[in-house]
Amino acid sequence: MQQTLTRGATLALALLCGTALIAPAHAADTSMDMTAAVQRDVKPVPDFTSLVKRVSKAVVSVTVHLKLDKTADDQSDNGSSGAPPGFPQLPGFPPGFPFSFGAPAQPQVVEAKGSGFILNSSGIIVTNNHVVKDAKTVTVTLSDGDTYPAKIIGTDPKTDLAVLKISVGHPLPYVELGDSAKVVPGEWVVAMGNPFGLENTVTAGIVSALGRDIGDGPYDRFIQIDAPINEGNSGGPLFNQSGQVIGVNTAILTPSGGSVGIGFAIPSDMIHRVVDQLIAHGKVVRGYLGVAAQVISPQMAKALGLPMERPEKDGALIAAVAKDSPAFRAGLKPGDVITSVNGKNVRDPGDLANDIADIDPEHDAKITYLRNGKSTTVSVAVTTMPANPDVGFQNGGPQATQSHGALGLTLAPLTPQSRAQLNVPNNVSGAVVASVKPNSPADMAGLEPGDLIVGVGNVDVSSPDQAVAAIAAARKANAGAVALRIIRQGQALFVGIDTGKP
Repeated sequence: MQQTLTRGATLALALLCGTALIAPAHAADTSMDMTAAVQRDVKPVPDFTSLVKRVSKAVVSVTVHLKLDKTADDQSDNGSSGAPPGFPQLPGFPPGFPFSFGAPAQPQVVEAKGSGFILNSSGIIVTNNHVVKDAKTVTVTLSDGDTYPAKIIGTDPKTDLAVLKISVGHPLPYVELGDSAKVVPGEWVVAMGNPFGLENTVTAGIVSALGRDIGDGPYDRFIQIDAPINEGNSGGPLFNQSGQVIGVNTAILTPSGGSVGIGFAIPSDMIHRVVDQLIAHGKVVRGYLGVAAQVISPQMAKALGLPMERPEKDGALIAAVAKDSPAFRAGLKPGDVITSVNGKNVRDPGDLANDIADIDPEHDAKITYLRNGKSTTVSVAVTTMPANPDVGFQNGGPQATQSHGALGLTLAPLTPQSRAQLNVPNNVSGAVVASVKPNSPADMAGLEPGDLIVGVGNVDVSSPDQAVAAIAAARKANAGAVALRIIRQGQALFVGIDTGKP
């Protein structure tokens, strides 16, 4: 097979050469001109030696010590306190007596390593939260090998960032944060850190994509890169060609445990805001609107009558509104589609979450939304995000859609027994999905027995009869498309069903 391919390739080359030999002279000249133009446009692979030399002294190794109680581990592993199986523990004596001898087991120290970088001359260091999480002690090793104890200034699990501080008695070399908003796919980047404990490792690659959501946290907007990063690179800097930090290397996608060329870095614009707050307050304060939002599917757009060419990238659909929240007080409702915040377009729920989080509490935000095809802008007084932002939604959490008859649903009333079984709050009413016909529109949309229908579009329903009537009206008004609001396992969702003509 390989020989056949080789011969084929040779034949193709010969045919091309033959064509060139018999081509007119002016065609050859044109070809030469095009080749010269291409050569002028091709840029050589950049040399990163001067960049690495300039910034490497600000890249550090972070060592974390975790203390594990070996005795407790052994007892949990063996299911006993040292005595033979079935032998009772003697009251008033140490665990395992008289079968345990010698000195008591000492706590076992576990060491883990990550990376970081110095952000200013006074010794402020940025790394990942997961690098220092549950640490008993943290030490930082500089590029010259000197090691210093580090204090954790603050951590932010939601963005996986942490700030450390070391004191060395003299100014330290440091690097600056760049503008990640100017990063574009295809540009060269350099990653530095300590993969597998190999200090001062440098790798290079390009930006593969922007705004990646990998389901790691509520504010995922990662820069995807193909510069190799591995275990131990976490917390290390990602540099642009100017030597500015445009990201913190945080995660990889891999089936093998090693780099396969898909890595993710937290963008520097997010780092800047989070780190400033951690340094100033030891914690991050975010704005709070009080909505649960979801992506808009094409079926949902049709069901809600939304004039969108790319619904999944043209706004965030409100699935639920928390009671007494800023959104509630501003009159926002389930079924509204938020399209911009302070004039900045909202493409999806991730954009909405980040935009609201970046607003200082007690400041107003201009929210533009669609309702019944009409665009409205309202001023909302954003508050501080509570410790448990998911608590307080009128309809619980995610919701889903369903119907009866043509949709393939059988509905039942919400009884005290089913309310208890489904863990539905007393102030919530609706129609319970008793069964779903296989291969029906409802089944294809993902509806399940036990889902609670609380609304059809922006119309609330409290019984099967109301749900049936609202579904029929929605199918007629929206040419056979229905948007159901449901509660499933305590969460609220919209589900769009396209049933064809009513």
